[in-house]
Amino acid sequence: MDMRLLLSATLCLLLCFTASAEQFSNFSSAKKYLIKTLPENAKSLYCGCDIKRQGKKLVPDPSVCGYIPRNEITRSGKENARAKRIEWEHIVPAWEFGHQLQCWQNGGRKNCRKVSEKFRKMEADIHNLAPAIGEINADRSNFRYGMVTTSSANYGACPVKIDFKQRVFEPPLYARKRIADTYFYMQKTYDLKISDKQRTLFESWQKLEIAEISNRKAL
Repeated sequence: MDMRLLLSATLCLLLCFTASAEQFSNFSSAKKYLIKTLPENAKSLYCGCDIKRQGKKLVPDPSVCGYIPRNEITRSGKENARAKRIEWEHIVPAWEFGHQLQCWQNGGRKNCRKVSEKFRKMEADIHNLAPAIGEINADRSNFRYGMVTTSSANYGACPVKIDFKQRVFEPPLYARKRIADTYFYMQKTYDLKISDKQRTLFESWQKLEIAEISNRKAL
């Protein structure tokens, strides 16, 4: 099976898996549930790496996906621990949906967790969470998704591009429909506001996936 098709199918499996799961009232309990119930064949969202268990932790296996940390060592001179662990990435960043709530204006994420039940549900919604290598999660930050033409980050064979100056993150082809579907789910469920530019981009990502499926069937 083509690697792209395999990764796309795996990500679809993960999305279908989470779609039938229960809702949670806080981010911590959602993460514990996802770690416990993650399928054995799940891949990291952006690099398509296998995920292994080390006790209660999840770690990426770069041996097949070819991921190489952008920074082996942190600025403080220590080993980059986030490059060796799986974290739960908010596809729609907490910063993005949080900024649309009054609680964020009055004290940021900490205040929203304290006073807003809606924020806590959005932050803990497992439809919006995906396993990602910690370094990629950190580098993505709250950057918007888009197409990068001016620069790119270097993560070995991991097909991720980031324009740090323009704060744009370009995900690989096999993750784009998952991302688009998640944004529209968050819009429908929580009235998330999506800009016209982002909506157009996400709609094109959904159409490309449908076109690729049709082409494969025609072969």
